[in-house]
Amino acid sequence: MVRGHWRKLLVGAVLGAGHQAGEALVPVLIGVIIDRAVDGGDGASLVRWLCVLAAVYLGLSFSFRWGAKAREDAALEAGHELRLRLVGRVLHPGGGAERGHLPGALTSIATEDTRRVGAVANALVLGVSVLTGLLVGAVMLLRISLTLGLLVLLGTPLLLLLGHLLSKPLERHSAAEQERAAHASGVAADLVAGLRVLKGIGAVPAAVARYRRGSRAALAATLRSTRAEAWQTGLTTALTGVFIAVVALIGGRLGVQGDISLGELVSAVGLALFLLGPLAGLAWINAELAQGRASAARVAAVLAAPPAIPDGDAPAGAPPTGHVLRLRGAAGAGLRQLDLETTPGEVLGVALTDPGRAAELLRWLGREADPPSGAAELDGVPLTRLDPAALRATVLVAAHDADLFGGTVEANVAVGAPEGADLAPAIAAAGADEMIRSLPRGLATPVGERGRSLSGGQRQRLALARALAADPPILVLHDPTTAIDAVTEARIAAGLRALRGGRPDRTTLLITTSPALLAVSDRVVLIDEGRTVDAAPHHVLVERHPAYREAVLS
Repeated sequence: MVRGHWRKLLVGAVLGAGHQAGEALVPVLIGVIIDRAVDGGDGASLVRWLCVLAAVYLGLSFSFRWGAKAREDAALEAGHELRLRLVGRVLHPGGGAERGHLPGALTSIATEDTRRVGAVANALVLGVSVLTGLLVGAVMLLRISLTLGLLVLLGTPLLLLLGHLLSKPLERHSAAEQERAAHASGVAADLVAGLRVLKGIGAVPAAVARYRRGSRAALAATLRSTRAEAWQTGLTTALTGVFIAVVALIGGRLGVQGDISLGELVSAVGLALFLLGPLAGLAWINAELAQGRASAARVAAVLAAPPAIPDGDAPAGAPPTGHVLRLRGAAGAGLRQLDLETTPGEVLGVALTDPGRAAELLRWLGREADPPSGAAELDGVPLTRLDPAALRATVLVAAHDADLFGGTVEANVAVGAPEGADLAPAIAAAGADEMIRSLPRGLATPVGERGRSLSGGQRQRLALARALAADPPILVLHDPTTAIDAVTEARIAAGLRALRGGRPDRTTLLITTSPALLAVSDRVVLIDEGRTVDAAPHHVLVERHPAYREAVLS
């Protein structure tokens, strides 16, 4: 935690301790008033002690209000800071945190679990307060009666131990509850994202049944956790009640026997009743800590997840220029002996006779994964030696199915562009200018979540415009026109060539089997059966390789 959090926690602890100490003093002061003023008939003394009691109540009000605010603020800020750290880990260029988690599950961890862990700060500060109240109450009881004081001092640790033991089932069931709830959220997010596809293939009933099973499992886990919490709270409350009854019974017997005065008896009974609050607070704290421990384990698993790719160690003083991207003998996942090299300023086409293998090539070029064998280099520096964030600032890989963000058309196109950049050339090159003019509010038109208010072709053109507006030194485009008609595709091919071609500081790779895009490339690398076969202009490959003709022209 940052220094501000510790300061608020300290303020909350001090004020909370003061509040609990004041609460413990109230029955003591009432007993003093009875013995010194009411029983003796001293009116002046009665007024003085009532003024003291009023001052204590003013202090109680102030300390409760500001102490509770300080600890709540600290808990909220701690949860927020943890949430930022978790989101930062998920978004880390090295990746890896998402392994084994659905997107909805990560959302649940980043919201509910971080909130529960942040609440632990509140519980710990409150624990200091209630322990202070118990200590002050025990000291007051010791002054009244050694027997009562020792009973509280010895009985309280026993109650704490029992409360801790009773919280173990709650911790276990709470972990299962959060896991099931996160899984159900992840399934729901997946269903919403693919709803259009599910409707198209008639798979909605199966998808609903899958979500229903996950939801029922989450409900069952929640009920088990709730029952565990009810048992823990009920048993702890019952034990606390028995303990307080014993304190009151012994105090009453001491009063009847004349060992303590009437005022001291009132104070003893009042202190016994006061102790209900701190002891109930300890039961609540145990429950919060149990749930917090379960959530902390889930958060820690994400934060401690190893990166999918390690950080590089290339010297900071020698950054790559971003002009030459090279694969040498790269192999893995159906690709073997893959050789590919760009030259500055060219538009390079890459045609795979098996397009399904393009996904692994994209992962290598964007360094979402490293080739199991062979080498991938940028300006002669192995990609494994480069920091992933620095690499992706130089090499932008734009998948054909890239999602749009919630917001306007303009905000989506400008998200990666340099500040103040003119978006019009990128929009025109992507063939999106006429489409944008046809929208109700043009660039200010909202696109909805993931751009679902637009057609597939419209989304693809905006995603292409976004990639072009970012203007990276090396741009890798994967099938950017699969949802676009032939006329618009030809226009986009010409626009891409005009915008990116012939610029010595910009290189473009087109991984596609579109003849229109390959025709405007300076060269085309043919990858057949997972290996590099040839590299030549489009028309030469058409004449030279039947496999190329079949993949591109059929």
